[in-house]
Amino acid sequence: MGGLIWSDMKKLSKLSKVSLLLAVLFGIDKILGVARQMIISRQFGLSAELDVFNAANNLPDMLFMLISGGALAIAFIPVLTEVLTKEGRSKAWDLFSNILNIAFFFTAIAAIVIAIFARPLVTSQLGIAPGFTEAQTVDTIRLLRLNLISTLIFSLSGLAMAGLQANQHFLLPALAPILYDLGQIFGALVLAPTEPLKLGPISLPAMGFGVDGLVYGVILGALLHLLIQVPGLIKYQFRWHARVDFKDANTRKVLRLMGPRLLSMLFIQLIFLAQDNLGSRLPEGSVSALTYGWWIMQVPQTLIGTSIATAILPTLSEMFGSQQFDALKEKIERAARVMLTLTVPIAIIAGMVLLPLIRLFLGLEESATMRVVNVSQVFLLGIVGHSLVELFVRSFYAVQKPWVPLMGSAFSLVVFILLGIVLLPALEAVGIVSANTVAYTLQAILLLVMLNQVLPGRLNLGSSIFKSILAAAIGGAAAYAVVNWAPGLAGSLIGAVAAFGVGILLTALVLRKDLYQIAEL
Repeated sequence: MGGLIWSDMKKLSKLSKVSLLLAVLFGIDKILGVARQMIISRQFGLSAELDVFNAANNLPDMLFMLISGGALAIAFIPVLTEVLTKEGRSKAWDLFSNILNIAFFFTAIAAIVIAIFARPLVTSQLGIAPGFTEAQTVDTIRLLRLNLISTLIFSLSGLAMAGLQANQHFLLPALAPILYDLGQIFGALVLAPTEPLKLGPISLPAMGFGVDGLVYGVILGALLHLLIQVPGLIKYQFRWHARVDFKDANTRKVLRLMGPRLLSMLFIQLIFLAQDNLGSRLPEGSVSALTYGWWIMQVPQTLIGTSIATAILPTLSEMFGSQQFDALKEKIERAARVMLTLTVPIAIIAGMVLLPLIRLFLGLEESATMRVVNVSQVFLLGIVGHSLVELFVRSFYAVQKPWVPLMGSAFSLVVFILLGIVLLPALEAVGIVSANTVAYTLQAILLLVMLNQVLPGRLNLGSSIFKSILAAAIGGAAAYAVVNWAPGLAGSLIGAVAAFGVGILLTALVLRKDLYQIAEL
């Protein structure tokens, strides 16, 4: 049996193996994330304190994503890969060191500015949480400033991930989020509680820092996120140089690519800020319900969309650099087909079985549970759009056309804000989430249309869309029947797991031929 599995593994393409590795490690990350959210929700529920913690994360997260997390990393990998291929590892690390220094410097300056102007950034009508009480505002400002410490650490760690991925090393960057989770879990188990928590016969220390302890856990996790990647940098002979050179040709190329990506990430992060801005005007717990819903959608989206898109970017960059345009188009099309095959059924089937799972894992009151379920179901419908956007955006960066994703993210922001304002009075939190799902679905369609203008042929996804919807309808109907009507299983955790399994099995039967594409990525 073991020999058969090993034989099947050897048949997988390199990209399929990398995607599988990332999916497994991202899966472990998400399992730890479930544990983290269970611990936090049982301590704080859908409370004002947790609203504060979630809102305080937004600006530091935005700063990280704008500089080293998303804007710079995705613009950086194609250029670093090109330098590595044409000029060697030594020149590539010179570029890496220069970009690292620039990123840390600008992150530090921005962090100082945000810390100084924290109050107006929180309380302004266009700020983070204008609907919070004064007590919540004071707590949000304090936690926001603490969170900036982790942002400084991530400015280094995020680029370390990009550097290792450009060297086709994916293990340590994929392990880093797991270490980050462990730091946060330590904060939730030990630093936040006012009374000792018990794990079987073991009574854990309780430092009593409350919601501040959650932030201390974030800082610890960020430090672990960085340190786990240091051995990889040593293996690939990284050398740091204490210099900043804006005249270097490759640095200028990275910054030119980064400009549009910076604006793209700004628009994406403004969606999160607008989401919490609108949520802060709703009843207590709404910001946390939105955060839980987003996190639940991110579990399958990360396992499918992020793992495939992350693994494929260096390969697409190499194909573009060697002018293999037909192969590049084929690779993108195959990846998009795989995403559709996996995400459409998951969105429907997972939405059908959520209630018993959320009831058990989050341990909320029934009314709060239903709020999270309703928000999560609508978020899950957006998994298709979010996953395809990740792939299409990276495709445009691989062919060094960064302005198209910029147009797409600006379009999504406008759609989200306008639709969110319209839907908020009638649908409350569900209206905010509906705006998000519609905005990203339309962005995926827009990017697909634009990508077809760039590639040497149109991406043919019609049959995959049709078959995925058909399979999702069959699997979703079966899952709904099991979780609601099966004798002895209806409404239970076992019933939810069985329903999910039945739905996935029926879906796999319908899509059995399409699933073989996963091995050929």
